[in-house]
Amino acid sequence: MVKVSSMDIISVLRRFEIASEDNVPRNVEQVKITNTTPLSTLVTFRFLRKIFYILFDDDGLDDPEYVLKQIQLIDENVEGEVLHNPQDHRTEYALPFKGKDVYVFVAKSAKRRLDSELADRHTGTSRSTWQKHIKAGHVSVNGEVQLSPKANITDSDSIAIDMPDALDFTGQELPVVYLDDNVIVINKPIGVLTHAKGALNEEFTVGEFFRQYCTYNADTNRPGIVHRLDRDTSGIMIGARNEATATMLQKQFADRKTKKTYIAITVGVPKNDAARIDLPIGRNPSAPSTFRVDAKGKSAITDYTVLHATDELAMLELRPYTGRTHQLRVHTKYMNTPILGDRVYGVAADRLYLHAKKLEITIPSGDRRTFEAPLPSEFYTHFPAEA
Repeated sequence: MVKVSSMDIISVLRRFEIASEDNVPRNVEQVKITNTTPLSTLVTFRFLRKIFYILFDDDGLDDPEYVLKQIQLIDENVEGEVLHNPQDHRTEYALPFKGKDVYVFVAKSAKRRLDSELADRHTGTSRSTWQKHIKAGHVSVNGEVQLSPKANITDSDSIAIDMPDALDFTGQELPVVYLDDNVIVINKPIGVLTHAKGALNEEFTVGEFFRQYCTYNADTNRPGIVHRLDRDTSGIMIGARNEATATMLQKQFADRKTKKTYIAITVGVPKNDAARIDLPIGRNPSAPSTFRVDAKGKSAITDYTVLHATDELAMLELRPYTGRTHQLRVHTKYMNTPILGDRVYGVAADRLYLHAKKLEITIPSGDRRTFEAPLPSEFYTHFPAEA
């Protein structure tokens, strides 16, 4: 095997008029040296955003097909061209160097999606997050902002990332129901996300509000979060201010030691004044962001009581024993009494009429506490006699 240094590579590239005197050995990256035959040495490397191969060989006979076959021994799918020798016209491709003939092959850059390339380069950030950054105008290709994650790029393209400064949510508040050294309890308004869905956070969330109070998960987009409410659901949420509290609260949710009470207004009145709904829930394969009652799904149990009813609407108290995603919305839909304002499973209205009214839970002081959020006034517009 021929000993090849980065300086040797630069010298060969200069003779082939690829590198200039300004280029130095550190410009050569990802060097890999392979013996393709006892008398041949193949060097693979990256230079100026392109992949090159240099073959040191005395049996090439100035034949580009032979050179390509040697390269294909280590990369059978490679595409590109053998470069012409610009120094000596007695040979078309081979150039003498340190007692060997050398050949230079430049690989044709394969096209890749922009979002995939960024996800590979920055392994700590998901492809879906990069898609959001691209669409938001944070990524430029060859000096121009690229808004399509599907854009094809090659190794020769220059990619620049211009991340905006983190949004400042200082001064934005949520109604605090209870606060001590370990927990914070709020009355979440409708329209507020529990936490950002990825690294790109463009709106105020419960997690961002908790950040000023909580050390638990402080370096993530979910500070203090131990359970969640849908964006369109209002009501009681509890946050953990430290790691020990988070472990304690999460165990209670997992072991079903908490008691949750919701109030909902449904379109239609259930046949029974009170009953238990014991129906498993699974993801809907035809609409993966939604759920449905599914015999192969996960166990889901909800108790309900009809509090008030008209000919068209009912106000229900819902007590979920499990905590499946969209559980209350799916169970009421299955009874043919979907929640008013449920744009996914029911009938659109000015809001989703689902409110997390009470949460009973044990906090680190040892007290069993019940936290409660008053029913929003708009619920009473449908049942004014109960106001």
